[in-house]
Amino acid sequence: MLSIPEKPRRLARRMLALLAAALLAAGCGTTVVNPVTGRAERTVMDEKDEIAEGRKAHEGILKEYGVVNNPRLQAYVNDVGQRLARQSHRANLTWTFTVLDSPEINAFALPGGYVYITRGIMAYLDSEAELAGVVGHEIGHVTARHSAQRATRAQNAGIGVIAATVAGIVAEAYGLSGAGQLASQVSQGVAAGYVASYSRDQESQADELGAEYLARNQYNPQNMIDVIAVLKNQESYAAELAKAEGRAAPGGANWLSSHPASDQRLADIKRTAAKYKGSYADDGRTRYQQAIEGMAFGESREQGVTRGRHFYHEDLGIALTAPQGWKVDNSPEAIIVASGAGDAALVIKLIPPQAGATHDEIIKNMLHPVDGRAQPRSVNGLAATHFAGVVRNSKGQQANARVTIVTGPNNHHYLLQYAGRDATALQRSLGQIGEAEASFRPLSAAERQAARPWAVRVVPMPAGGFAELARHSPLTSLAEQQLRLMNGAYGGATAPSAGQRVKNVQ
Repeated sequence: MLSIPEKPRRLARRMLALLAAALLAAGCGTTVVNPVTGRAERTVMDEKDEIAEGRKAHEGILKEYGVVNNPRLQAYVNDVGQRLARQSHRANLTWTFTVLDSPEINAFALPGGYVYITRGIMAYLDSEAELAGVVGHEIGHVTARHSAQRATRAQNAGIGVIAATVAGIVAEAYGLSGAGQLASQVSQGVAAGYVASYSRDQESQADELGAEYLARNQYNPQNMIDVIAVLKNQESYAAELAKAEGRAAPGGANWLSSHPASDQRLADIKRTAAKYKGSYADDGRTRYQQAIEGMAFGESREQGVTRGRHFYHEDLGIALTAPQGWKVDNSPEAIIVASGAGDAALVIKLIPPQAGATHDEIIKNMLHPVDGRAQPRSVNGLAATHFAGVVRNSKGQQANARVTIVTGPNNHHYLLQYAGRDATALQRSLGQIGEAEASFRPLSAAERQAARPWAVRVVPMPAGGFAELARHSPLTSLAEQQLRLMNGAYGGATAPSAGQRVKNVQ
């Protein structure tokens, strides 16, 4: 995604500062009755604080992820969420449900009634009831006041761990690994572990509340089991794909990394779901398929799309190609064309307008050059300036830098920065970095078709099953397994019959 959003770490720090300030102001706190347990508990974050801090963080989340531009899908998820919230222990809150424009497998909640689900996780859910299970679980985190409990427990342990606990509040957004990294920067490692251990108890309670809210809304609580099973399968698939591609299994931020689906947890939710007996409505599979029909899969138009070694961004009107053996990594902060060894790269960023109107102004304002030389050049007909020399960062430290400023379509300026793990790696890779830079170009008419994002399409299952379905999809590596995962048939589960409506990627 070529944009200038705040980085996740910066956003988390901002949330941390806001929440930490609220905790410090609260002093010893007050006593409230937990809406779920009915028990009195001391807290440093009452309901008013929860609402205020959630509202502050909400805008940052929207800026970081972006919102899916599909009013029909947003309305559908909001309707499911509002129905669950009305039957929850905190129906008095003003609830907000948002589908985020991210391919990540993720869902999370902020205090005060803010619940988020990514289109990435929605592609792998198979029914409205499973969607309700994910959303109900996140509602449970809010109704049981888990963020406030984290903050209070941290303050009980001492002011030194408040920061780590507030970091835990955003764990759902970035995964436990991300929260752990943040906590290690602002507190003691033992504090981060203390918070994570406490969170595991909260997860079990959120599972139970999710099942309860499903039953209250005439969804079968067994769907909580299905949700956890689906996401465990997603984790297995990710490991299988990594093995097939010769790389390490991913960790990172996803719903399972911040909501660990251990075997014990799965056994616990099975026992919880078994307690509910009754007649339930249908699982809403057809409604769900209708809602996600046409939803972007993988990268969206607003983010730009990666196709093999090529990157296309239709909105910005640009394209580029990685050298042979290199790869494109499209992140919210930059496009990174990286070597196979990961020791060198060309980093492409969109330059904000306030950085300057000319290349000279941009070099002066962004790089703060101490010594060096700027030379004009042309990159595929686009005006460019290459600078090599010594620059000074915001802390006054000096470093060598090589960058090219390019003015692209619609007068957008781009920073193309040469990067290496060390001077030797950079020098060794200058040829490939130059090749990547030389590939930066205006998007051609022929490339606009390739720039189209993939989408979820609901189609009849062909007679040839998933093997035939995969042949009608752009998915490549382990495509059949991925389609099985998307349709609840991964890991030996029964496959849909020929003619049954299933999800494909087209």
